[in-house]
Amino acid sequence: MDRIEAANELAFRVRFSGHSGHLRVEPISTVERSDPVKSLPDFILPPAFPRETPESIKAYIEETYLLPRLDPEEFSPEKAGRQWDFDWFEEAKVPLEPSLPRSVVIPTWELPFRRQKKGSMLEKWEPKSVEVDVSELMLASQDSGSLTRATGPAKDLVRGSINNRPFRPGGLDDSQSLERSRPEGASNGEWVREVMNGGPAQTSVPSLKKGLDLGNLKAYPCSWNVYKDRSSLKSTSDEKLGELSVQFDDLFTKAWEEDVVPESEVDGTLSEAESVKSEAEANEADVSGSANEPDVSSGANEPELSLLDDILSVESGGSASILDGISDGAGQQQREAWAIIGGSEGIAERFHELVPDMALEFPFELDKFQKEAIYYLEKGDSVFVAAHTSAGKTVVAEYAFALASKHCTRAVYTAPIKTISNQKYRDFSGKFDVGLLTGDVSLRPEASCLIMTTEILRSMLYRGADIIRDIEWVIFDEVHYVNDIERGVVWEEVIIMLPRHINFVLLSATVPNTFEFADWIGRTKQKEIRVTGTSKRPVPLEHCLFYSGELYKICESEKFMPQGLKAVKDAFKKKNLTAFGGGRGSYAGSSAAHDARQSQRHEFSNRGKQNKHSGTGGGNQNNGNSQNNWGSRRSESSLWLLLINNLSKKSLLPVVIFCFSKNRCDKSADGMYGTDLTSSSEKSEIRVFCDKAFSRLKGSDRNLPQILRVQSLLHRGIGVHHAGLLPIVKEVVEMLFCRGVIKVLFSTETFAMGVNAPARTVVFDTLRKFDGREFRQLLPGEYTQMAGRAGRRGLDKIGTVVVMCRDEIPDESDLNNVIVGSATRLESQFRLTYIMILHLLRVEELKVEDMLKRSFAEFHAQKKLPDQQQLLMRKLAQPAKTIECIKGEPAIEEYYEMYSNAEQYDNRISEAVMQSPAAQQFLARERVVVVKAQSGQDHLLGVIVKAQSTSNKQQYIVLVLKPNLPSMVQSPLATSNLQDKISADFPEGYILVRKGKRDDEEEYYSSVKSRKGSGAINIKLPHHGTAAGVSYEVREVDSKEFLCICDCKIKVDQVGLLEDGSSGAYSKTVQQLLGLKKSDGNKYPPALDPKALKLKDVDLVEAYREWTVLLKNMAKNKCHGCVKLEEHIKLVKEIKKHSEEVDALKFQMSDEALQQMPDFQGRIDVLKEIGCIDADLVVQIKGRVACEMNSGEELICTECLFENQLDDLEPEEAVALMSAFVFQQKNTSEPSLTPKLSQAKERLYDTAIRLGELQRKVQINPEEYAKDNLKFGLVEVVYEWAKGTPFADICELTDVPEGLIVRTIVRLDETCREFKNAAAIMGNSALYKKMETASNAIKRDIVFAASLYVTGV
Repeated sequence: MDRIEAANELAFRVRFSGHSGHLRVEPISTVERSDPVKSLPDFILPPAFPRETPESIKAYIEETYLLPRLDPEEFSPEKAGRQWDFDWFEEAKVPLEPSLPRSVVIPTWELPFRRQKKGSMLEKWEPKSVEVDVSELMLASQDSGSLTRATGPAKDLVRGSINNRPFRPGGLDDSQSLERSRPEGASNGEWVREVMNGGPAQTSVPSLKKGLDLGNLKAYPCSWNVYKDRSSLKSTSDEKLGELSVQFDDLFTKAWEEDVVPESEVDGTLSEAESVKSEAEANEADVSGSANEPDVSSGANEPELSLLDDILSVESGGSASILDGISDGAGQQQREAWAIIGGSEGIAERFHELVPDMALEFPFELDKFQKEAIYYLEKGDSVFVAAHTSAGKTVVAEYAFALASKHCTRAVYTAPIKTISNQKYRDFSGKFDVGLLTGDVSLRPEASCLIMTTEILRSMLYRGADIIRDIEWVIFDEVHYVNDIERGVVWEEVIIMLPRHINFVLLSATVPNTFEFADWIGRTKQKEIRVTGTSKRPVPLEHCLFYSGELYKICESEKFMPQGLKAVKDAFKKKNLTAFGGGRGSYAGSSAAHDARQSQRHEFSNRGKQNKHSGTGGGNQNNGNSQNNWGSRRSESSLWLLLINNLSKKSLLPVVIFCFSKNRCDKSADGMYGTDLTSSSEKSEIRVFCDKAFSRLKGSDRNLPQILRVQSLLHRGIGVHHAGLLPIVKEVVEMLFCRGVIKVLFSTETFAMGVNAPARTVVFDTLRKFDGREFRQLLPGEYTQMAGRAGRRGLDKIGTVVVMCRDEIPDESDLNNVIVGSATRLESQFRLTYIMILHLLRVEELKVEDMLKRSFAEFHAQKKLPDQQQLLMRKLAQPAKTIECIKGEPAIEEYYEMYSNAEQYDNRISEAVMQSPAAQQFLARERVVVVKAQSGQDHLLGVIVKAQSTSNKQQYIVLVLKPNLPSMVQSPLATSNLQDKISADFPEGYILVRKGKRDDEEEYYSSVKSRKGSGAINIKLPHHGTAAGVSYEVREVDSKEFLCICDCKIKVDQVGLLEDGSSGAYSKTVQQLLGLKKSDGNKYPPALDPKALKLKDVDLVEAYREWTVLLKNMAKNKCHGCVKLEEHIKLVKEIKKHSEEVDALKFQMSDEALQQMPDFQGRIDVLKEIGCIDADLVVQIKGRVACEMNSGEELICTECLFENQLDDLEPEEAVALMSAFVFQQKNTSEPSLTPKLSQAKERLYDTAIRLGELQRKVQINPEEYAKDNLKFGLVEVVYEWAKGTPFADICELTDVPEGLIVRTIVRLDETCREFKNAAAIMGNSALYKKMETASNAIKRDIVFAASLYVTGV
């Protein structure tokens, strides 16, 4: 046995003695010193196992437990394009996770006066703990939007299930699931006070030995003041808000919300304040030092809470009771902006100090905006990066992938089109653990970094896929694609639906309203969005015009150069003068330009009718225009040769030439039949690459006309790229162009969006395009996107952009706008769809209205809600005004309503009636009229004394009766001397008749001698006076001031009134007007009949009659003529205005004010009528089937299934008919169908027409609806393909390009899967098998050839 050291160098040996095995201790006298040399053995045996290190243990664990093993045969690269028919989770043999606990132990909370006191009063109270069933803390596993719900089956991890509900979107307010999953004490405000006083924030539960350690918590020093008025309290609350909220949030986060972060500070504190207030009422006996002032708020029983109540006064619970149905956004804390620009100073300089341990190292120096974005990603912030094409935005996406791998989470990269997804999969595969999910491909969905189309992510969100729990980052590439009319809505849906734990990385080209869009996202998700980027191009661009074999520079460094354009115009004039002579040049040039535009327009309009194999002999058809004859094509090809030779001499190749027509791309490329731009080594490289790429095709598919034609072009260094090409051909062209062996590429604008392949030069064939509806100029954003492909970073110092000029020179304004104009703003394309409504109706926590109000279209309206709520609260707090009537019960409101209606009619009738020629005939002397009062309250009865014409308009002198004035206001005439009146009012010629011979109704009567007046006006206008106890006024009136023309006339002494100013004449006229009032009891005589006015408009006649009735009713009202009428009218107007403002504010803050609310109501009615939902908006089985339909129009597909239209069809016929759902080209040749297919086609079309009729209320035309959603152009082609006909043969059946045929059949496979899932929901096993058979029938050969980006070459 080895020596045993003892104290003080006393050594001993323990040995066995004898055969009995007794132990004996033998002391050793001397200390033995071991010789290291002698202690070495002669031979050392190798260890049985290598020494374990932390690295080896980690590698072993990863290899054994963390990396699932897949079948190498089934998952081979050759089969990468397949959709697996088996469950890869079972094949991977992933061990089952342990089942969730059925119960948990949580602390309980008790009110202080109900607690059992132990020992001394100083002893701290410890909460009890109870065992609670997990089902009580969270909702049902599949019915919950909470992330804490139980996971579903493994097969639904990635794609989700229609039985699942979506996870709760981020940015919403208090969630029911969050409240239920939180212990009762966490919702209670009493614990806050205890913690602030030094009490225990959390104690250990019985099942744990050690509780949560929050450190040494000290009592928070709190004091309170009592104020007599609210104003002084408000001033102090702002000062203490910051200090109090920090303490509160820190405690709240540490104690209760480790896993659940509150939606926002105010959302969390709002419920707390309400709980505190209710708790204070139940705890009156336990409160000490309460305030005595009655003016303090309802929480005065607990004074220390008064400050907290005041902080939350705007968002108090009281407002919720007043404003029922107000947007939840109004209760959130108001901030100026959620997007943050700036504050990044010093990040780039101190980057390595701020981010010492980068998740991914880059072999080059990062730009400033890249460093800023990476720094914010490390902090866990969401970022919006706006920069030009090729500026390096992908670096930010790569770093988000690296962070997800480092954090053991997932990142999702979404792209608008499938081509970008495939290319990014190839680019990222060598750096990260990448998977790919598109409509037809599912590769490694278990990977930590997933690349998918936006539609796939939307489907995962709606179907509640469990993989969403693991996602940390979602990267949106090409965010400006949100402007796309058809698919832009998908981006908004995804952004709104993402849960709150997911951060955003948004990559976009430079757009004017970057901040606005980022602010919308931040406000919607309640997240800060850091905005960064650069407007600097990595490779500067120069813009040129190409005319007559020369390049003229017109723009450099983003500055337009007019002198370059002037040089082009001079060359244009010189050429025309030379060719046509003298003054005919400009005319000839303009004529040629007009012919060119006409021919181009004709070409575009006939683009669908021309043969797609233009290079194989079918493209020389003469359609009657100059572009298609041989001479024109010869000149066109010579123009391209001239351009390419010019670019080649200046070393400006390779070049991308953008033509805005597939047909034009093919013709331009085929016209360069004699051009060869490649060397022998490049030809060899191209031949080897094409042989490898096309070797995966069948023999017959390799000899397709398109493949042979494109190969011939590629060998000469010329390429073609557009949607009509086969997918594998497009990928070959893209890869060869990236290798630099293609020198000239004719392409449509999709190349600029989908492929990251910059060139030395970009050429625009024209600056006009056909956008599906009309010919228009290119938008600046479109031009910038395509021009951005010019200039290869690291290879070129400058990129060149060329605009072709043929027979006309573009205007300077057009060039200036398209080259240096502002890019297109990001605009909302949000619209309601039936599938969106049905998905959201399945979710109780998220209403359709919530989706609408969070759309980008409603952003500005929702942003104003907090201000509107505060304004509403102030208006509701204003004291109510009352009206005291001196005549008894107030009738002013009734009078004001009639008055307001009459005013509306007046505005409409005055222009139409009073200005009409017929009315002018009646506006003559002695006609009784009603004149609008200048004060606007009581209209005046009068008579026309004289009509006179001025220079431009007709003027009338009218005598009107004034309303009775208060006693304090007397007419000066009434107080004048009677003798003066007599002498003045009765000049020579008038005889005063004795009183006994006067009528009872007359006070004065004068008999005038017959004499003719001079027409002069001797009185000063306006003339005031009093006669028969009534005030009158004579004044000039315009025809617009007449309110009504009465149907009666009275005798008027014009000479006595205007020349002599006789009191007798005035008295007579006034008495006659008063007599008109007394005759029928109305204040105004009846108005002229519309027939007399010769009104022909029926609506106007009806309005005129209603208007006259209103005037009569107003005259009968007791308020008419009241001395306080004007005062009361003003008062009731203020009351009405206040009420209308309150109602308007409530409406603006309600869901009814949403722009698309009428459309939503209409679509709900349609869904009810079809049977997708019931009267209570509960989704029925038909609605669940409609939720499965993503590739076709959901209503038509659903009705097709429920009407059993596919039951009597064979699988080949069924899938052929289904092609109408996914085919998109409008103008095609008419297919030749079998009688059975023709009958099925008519039946399906009739169904679409019937559904269109039901949707008339949402402004849908049935014919357009059926034609837009059902296109039967490929029914024959798909039928023959499903029967096994070779691809080369089916291409001869139609004029549709090969690329669109492949795209349709690939999408059709996805439709078959959707119909199969729908059949499972319906329980239709026969349809399920039929769809399975149909899917297998079309999945073959070149149509489903694997992508070169996925499998490699």
